[in-house]
Amino acid sequence: MRLRPADPPAPGLALVAAVALDEAMRRHAPDAALSIKWPNDLMLGSAKLAGILLERSGEAVVAGFGVNLASAPDVPGRTTAALGAAVGPEALCETLADCFAAWLARWRADGLEPVRQQWMARAYPDGTALRVAMPGAEAVDGVYRGLTADGALRLETATETIEVRAGDVFLIS
Repeated sequence: MRLRPADPPAPGLALVAAVALDEAMRRHAPDAALSIKWPNDLMLGSAKLAGILLERSGEAVVAGFGVNLASAPDVPGRTTAALGAAVGPEALCETLADCFAAWLARWRADGLEPVRQQWMARAYPDGTALRVAMPGAEAVDGVYRGLTADGALRLETATETIEVRAGDVFLIS
């Protein structure tokens, strides 16, 4: 997609992509135990089902979606899952394109807040134990306390509440 001068800040597109993928997957697998993990992974139970990568070049942003439909890769240190035969790639791509277009239009018209609210409604519950590995720092344990107005993860540690803008997030069971 091409960014427009009146668009909200581009980092919000990670949340747009996540809620669009969540909605598309729920249309095809309404009974699946799906949730979004910050900022843009889709979980099936406690296992990673899908990931999203956004790349920006100038005013263009490309969103890539990797969804484990038929099988899940073995990834050391991570639990992965596949959806199975609930949906084929062509059908998912069509649904995802529609969902992404709708959430992109909403983001452009109403800003990040409705996207942020939808993301939080589909994420793990408030108080979920997390471990966050931030670039250049040791991992930090805490509990999830929602998202800031601009989409950063709010992590309450034993001593403070921090705003995470980059890092790997792991659910602690």
